[in-house]
Amino acid sequence: MSAGIAVDLFSDTVTRPTAAMRRFMCDAEVGDEQQFEDPTVNRLQETVAELLGKKAALFLPSGTMCNQVAFSVHCRAGDEILLHETAHPLLYEAGGAAALVGAVFRPLSGARGRFTAAQVRQAVRPAVHYMPRSRVVSIEQTANIVGGVCWPIGEVESVCAAAREAGLVRHMDGARLMNAVVSSGTPARAFAAHVDSIWLDLTKGLGAPVGAVLAGSRTFIEEAWVFKQRLGGAMRQAGIIAAAGLYALEHHVARLAEDHERARRLAAGLGELPGIALDADGVETNIVIFDVEATGLSGEEFAARTLASHGVRFSVIAPTTVRAVTHLDVPPDGIERALDAARAAIGGRARR
Repeated sequence: MSAGIAVDLFSDTVTRPTAAMRRFMCDAEVGDEQQFEDPTVNRLQETVAELLGKKAALFLPSGTMCNQVAFSVHCRAGDEILLHETAHPLLYEAGGAAALVGAVFRPLSGARGRFTAAQVRQAVRPAVHYMPRSRVVSIEQTANIVGGVCWPIGEVESVCAAAREAGLVRHMDGARLMNAVVSSGTPARAFAAHVDSIWLDLTKGLGAPVGAVLAGSRTFIEEAWVFKQRLGGAMRQAGIIAAAGLYALEHHVARLAEDHERARRLAAGLGELPGIALDADGVETNIVIFDVEATGLSGEEFAARTLASHGVRFSVIAPTTVRAVTHLDVPPDGIERALDAARAAIGGRARR
């Protein structure tokens, strides 16, 4: 953890490998993964393919690369990707699909990071030569920037059915897929059954230091390998980092429920502070989004105060909007310390 930070709620990407995970990594068998000779990478890919009910999978350095590789396989220049207006590929991937593939985005609105089957049907372009070709529907599970909101399986099914009827490819950005699995009780393969490509991240709540795994049909993964190579993603003796993913999937999935419970406690406590606005009942997983406008502070001012006074780091996602993300590296008293920091930052006390 960086100097001066005692409780880091900036993101679940700040997690560090546990001592047991490090030992497991050190003992990993390795080989040249580009030649399919790394037994640990092979095992991770097989494990994730089985978990998601897909024929094959591919270990990649990041979830962002998973999205970019998937879009590269699915699209050609001028194709259109339908996704929510707050989705990660649209806001936080440096315009990758446009720069690398020449694809364009069609952002859809919708409450809590989700859109509907009716919106998909309405957004699909007619097959005329002067319009982009509607090609992919992308679902982000969980919806990050609106607060880690889960797509219920029924909504996934209906949106994907509408996409299938229109001849569109279905893709799932599974950055926090396992959080949705733990929160909803829906198996990962049930979500995956409705999409053509899907990935899960190993570096967020699961606590691995590197990597994500993209899954789909054998043909899809064969093509994905081409773009992995093209984007510089071949990693040679990658079993050392793949081992962290295997360890995480075996030991860190069930404990995500602890992160969810901590997020709910944080939201409940923040909701009692004057000037802080949030929907505490809407917290489903490990992300809490709140607004500090009524405190008279900007988001940056609020975050600077909590860091300076108590060593608690939040992230700021809009002028007065702040995000907190719980994870396995939050100390046992971290939520109480975060609430003390927030209380000190706004110069008020919790309402009684």
